[in-house]
Amino acid sequence: MDWNDTLAALTAALGIGLLIGAVRERQHADRIGKAGVRTHALLALAGAIAMGLGTAALLVVLAAVALLALASYRVSRQRDPGLTGEVAMLVTVLLGALTHHSPALAAALGVVVAILLWAKGPLRRLSRDLISEREMQDGLVLAAAALVVLPLLPDEPVDPWGVVQPAMLWRIVVLIMAVGMLGHVARRAVGVRRGLPVAGFFSGFASSTAAVVSFGQLSREQPALQAAATAAALLANLASLLLLVAVIGTVSPALVWASAWPMAAAGAALLTAAATGLLRRDATGNLPADPKARAFHLSHALLIALLIALVMLLAEALRHLFGEAGAMVGAAVAALAELQAAGATIARLAATGGITPAEARWGLVALLASTTLAKTLLAFSSGGAGYGLRVGAGLVSMTAAAALATWFTAVR
Repeated sequence: MDWNDTLAALTAALGIGLLIGAVRERQHADRIGKAGVRTHALLALAGAIAMGLGTAALLVVLAAVALLALASYRVSRQRDPGLTGEVAMLVTVLLGALTHHSPALAAALGVVVAILLWAKGPLRRLSRDLISEREMQDGLVLAAAALVVLPLLPDEPVDPWGVVQPAMLWRIVVLIMAVGMLGHVARRAVGVRRGLPVAGFFSGFASSTAAVVSFGQLSREQPALQAAATAAALLANLASLLLLVAVIGTVSPALVWASAWPMAAAGAALLTAAATGLLRRDATGNLPADPKARAFHLSHALLIALLIALVMLLAEALRHLFGEAGAMVGAAVAALAELQAAGATIARLAATGGITPAEARWGLVALLASTTLAKTLLAFSSGGAGYGLRVGAGLVSMTAAAALATWFTAVR
């Protein structure tokens, strides 16, 4: 027997028991008979000692604790019908046993268990008050799409050119639905003024196209949120621009430095347009306290994925027909659907000497113009004229700023 390992396991078990017991003690300080600090510390030590003696001893301890938990429940079920305390006793024993195999993992799980026990009130409020029946339905659809359908789809391309992958397209569908859910939850949790911009920016790292569509749907369904939704969509494109710079830097670090000023100007224009939208009086005035719109629409997500597949096929066909020049045109076309993939194409051409740095900079401007066109059309179709004009103006300012900076650096 390694006494150092045994001592480490017993110490971890004692810490886990004390932590869980302290949480239970504070939650039920006014109730006699509830397992508290000493009980959970002893249960964790019992689990660790039993595991050291063998599996049979652990099973005996678990059976004994289960009987004690059953007896405790029979006594307290009239005033407290929940089973959390009884289940916590069994979990404490198992965590004590786990310390023999991995004290660090057992300790981490002990912290998670303590947090779950402490968060009884917030979790109850989340499930009963914050989440509506419709939101629960949307959440189940999203979970099924991500955890059931996606693993069943093949990663292999299904077209002759090898660009259309069913799993990749379905990931886009899942991303679009997740963006809608993220914005909906953030708005419910922290309010419209803070929730939409936060959700918009972080959703842009997943898919700015999906964000434009999702926030457009929100703007159409709740016109009072139009200014805030516009700002969120523009912040999503700012995140997408930052991701584009990261992708370009991975493929061609030299191109990042060569295009630093145009990209910085584009980002500043987007940030200014988004801030202008947030400062509008109607961005937060007369807003509904409880949004009733659905978190996402599956039909919209499927339509966007189909359009992306068609654009990818067109871009690859142009590359096969016209070579590097066709690849430039194909990249601009691909930017209609996926900016980062198009940026990687331009960066690869610059890194291999297929195009000059100046051509690469103007190529990036062309990508921004292409994505501006595509997202403006999507903004009009998903959110109506008001939303489309505002998003389009912000995106046009992004492209114009990048073009002016590119021209200035070329003539300087």
